[in-house]
Amino acid sequence: MPTPTLHTARLRLRPFTDADADALFALHGSAYVLRYWDAPPWSERARAERFIAACRQMADEGTGARLAMDRVSDGAFIGWCSLTRWNPDYRSASLGYCLDDAAWGHGYATEAARALLQWAFDTLDLNRVQAETDTRNVASARVLEKIGFLREGTLREDCVVNGEVSDSWVFGLIRRDWRPSSGPVTAR
Repeated sequence: MPTPTLHTARLRLRPFTDADADALFALHGSAYVLRYWDAPPWSERARAERFIAACRQMADEGTGARLAMDRVSDGAFIGWCSLTRWNPDYRSASLGYCLDDAAWGHGYATEAARALLQWAFDTLDLNRVQAETDTRNVASARVLEKIGFLREGTLREDCVVNGEVSDSWVFGLIRRDWRPSSGPVTAR
């Protein structure tokens, strides 16, 4: 699976480079940003380097694409979005994203996810995309619902977040329910 570079009105989604390590470490080092994640904040910069290497490996193996998210207006790295666990036999994949808290509430996650899904449905011939979010993360659930995902169920006590057992919601989007964005998305 080639890792695309996608452009929207306000964002550039692109493959990670080694130069992203510091910004990525700052993002994943934030306990506030990761408060609903099933992994603790990073405490060493080497984690960012391993993450970037894993992104390259995922692309090389054809199992997914994880894209850095830059704001067009100032070029700032504001997070990432991904399509992982791509299964061409089942025509399915999983969507994920992580944004810096300063970028929350501006519609960037929705814009990025729409662009990545548009590319995926057009390029990978997907039938189903799945996403999961902690049940306490209402903002993330809203993002998924805005782009057409339906909440399909609850995984009870499936994660331990900061030592606390938590539930997750499972969301699904089927190709026939996908409504492409009205804004332009260009791939290069």
